[in-house]
Amino acid sequence: MAKIFSLIISVIIMISLLTVRAESKSASLKLDPQVTLGTYKGLVENHLGGVLRTARVITLTSEAQSAKWQSVKPLLDRFSNDLATDATVWFVLPDGSYFSTETGGISDQNLKDRNYFPKLMSGQDVLGDLVISKSTGHRSIIVASPVMVNGKVVAAVGVSVSVRLLSGLLESNTKLPDNAYFYALDSATRIVLHRNVDRMFKSVSDVGDESLGDAFKTIMTKDQGGFNYTLHGKKMTSIFQKSTLLGWYFFIAQERK
Repeated sequence: MAKIFSLIISVIIMISLLTVRAESKSASLKLDPQVTLGTYKGLVENHLGGVLRTARVITLTSEAQSAKWQSVKPLLDRFSNDLATDATVWFVLPDGSYFSTETGGISDQNLKDRNYFPKLMSGQDVLGDLVISKSTGHRSIIVASPVMVNGKVVAAVGVSVSVRLLSGLLESNTKLPDNAYFYALDSATRIVLHRNVDRMFKSVSDVGDESLGDAFKTIMTKDQGGFNYTLHGKKMTSIFQKSTLLGWYFFIAQERK
C-alpha cells in the first residue's frame, strides 16, 4: 500500500512541476502584463494546490490513519524530498504534539496555539495561513489536511512552505524586466511573497507609511485592476489580480520614469 501511494504522490508532484514549467515557458513568450501576472499567480496556486492534493492523498493511507509517526514517516519523507521548495512536512496529533521531517522525530513544541489548529481539528483543510515555523524558524505558508477515521480527526498532515524558497522559485521561473518585480499581499496587506526577503510578513504600512497601507486597502476591494503609488520616493505603477483560491492579491510593479 505504501508503495502505491508513494507512486501517486510522485505523479501528483510531477504534474504540478510540469504545469509550472509549461506556464513559465508561456510567460517568456507572451509579453502582455496581464498574461504574465496571471501566470505568476497560477504558479503559486498550482504549487500550493498541488501540495494540498498530495497531503490529502496521504491522509487516506492506512499509515496516516494509524496515527503513528513511524508508520507514516516514509511517506512524509518522500513528500518533503520531492517538493521543489524543500518544504518541511509534519504530522500533528489532536493534543497538538507533532513530528516533522525537519527533526526526524517528535518536536518539543506544540501546535495547539496556532490560529489554524482549531480549523484543522474540526476536519477542515488549511491553505495559506502565515506563520513563523516552529520546526524551522522560517517564515512559512501552512498547507494542511486532517486525517479522518470514522468521522473523527485522529491526526493531520501539514506542510510548512518557506516563503523565501517559494519566492526564489517564482523568480527563476518568471522573467520580468530588471526594473519590475512581483509581490503578493494577504487581505490585511501583509506581504506574503517578495524578492526582498526583509519585506516578507511586514505590512505595506511598515514598508511605506500608514497612508500607503490605507490606499492599498482601498484598491484591494476589487478583484483586479491597476494602481499607481509612490514608495521611498519612487513612482510605481502596478497591476493586480486576486486569487480566489488563496484570498491573496498578486501584483506586478514597475518604476515609472
